[in-house]
Amino acid sequence: MYHSVKKLGIPDSQIIMMLADDMPCNPRNPKPGALYNSAFHPINLYGEDVEVDYRGYEVTVENFIRILIGRVPTATSRSKRLLSDYQSNVLIYMTGHGGDGFLKFQDAEEVTNIDLADAIEQMWQKNRHVQEMIIFIVNFTVSFRYHELMLIVDTCQAASMYQKIYSPNVIALGSSMIGEDSLSHHLDSTLGVYMIDRYTYYALGFLQSVWPNSNRTLAEFLACCPKSKCLSTVGVRTDLFNKDPSKVLITDFFGSVRNIAYLQEKLEPDIA
Repeated sequence: MYHSVKKLGIPDSQIIMMLADDMPCNPRNPKPGALYNSAFHPINLYGEDVEVDYRGYEVTVENFIRILIGRVPTATSRSKRLLSDYQSNVLIYMTGHGGDGFLKFQDAEEVTNIDLADAIEQMWQKNRHVQEMIIFIVNFTVSFRYHELMLIVDTCQAASMYQKIYSPNVIALGSSMIGEDSLSHHLDSTLGVYMIDRYTYYALGFLQSVWPNSNRTLAEFLACCPKSKCLSTVGVRTDLFNKDPSKVLITDFFGSVRNIAYLQEKLEPDIA
């Protein structure tokens, strides 16, 4: 997903990437410094300009939740903060080993569907509280968290991860339903491991055909991996989302929009 959203114009300053394992530098990797989406190496997902914000033992449930709700330590750099606001469409992509109601972090701890739902609600509550206060206070500045949010989970029983969400303006997708496994796509005999999950493989293939000026819709993306390809049932939740996915551009979540604000007052340069 990192490769795809960067291709569609989202800069690293608006991406937070968490990688628990440093596979490009793993001694078993026959192509050091590279990470491919298939055994035939058509796309290097780990290019020269890749920026990993949290790696190794920084990838924890606590850090993940803190990023979402904006309660990070004061000394945390801007590159490790979610600097979203009331106009932001936030995309969360999660993959790894999981089960009914949880996703593993580092094989040592788990984030649950309740943790995730509560974090998203805290993001939304910041929106609501500020909207109430703005009526009475002029020029009041605060950090909103999201306008619309899309959650994608690729793991076994992935649909269970969005089951508890109750906040508005959220659309969610899971690569498998409760009781189903999310399966891998193909084996790399050189490495002796499976390269990529089936859902992510086909989602990446779809996004390769999308460009910043594309008219392809969110509904098309939601249908990019039918059961005949995924071998699991992709679950989609749209009841919290107040738009028709067939009328929402895929670039609303996977692309970048630069907002330009025009100032009325005259600014004097500081040349001291």
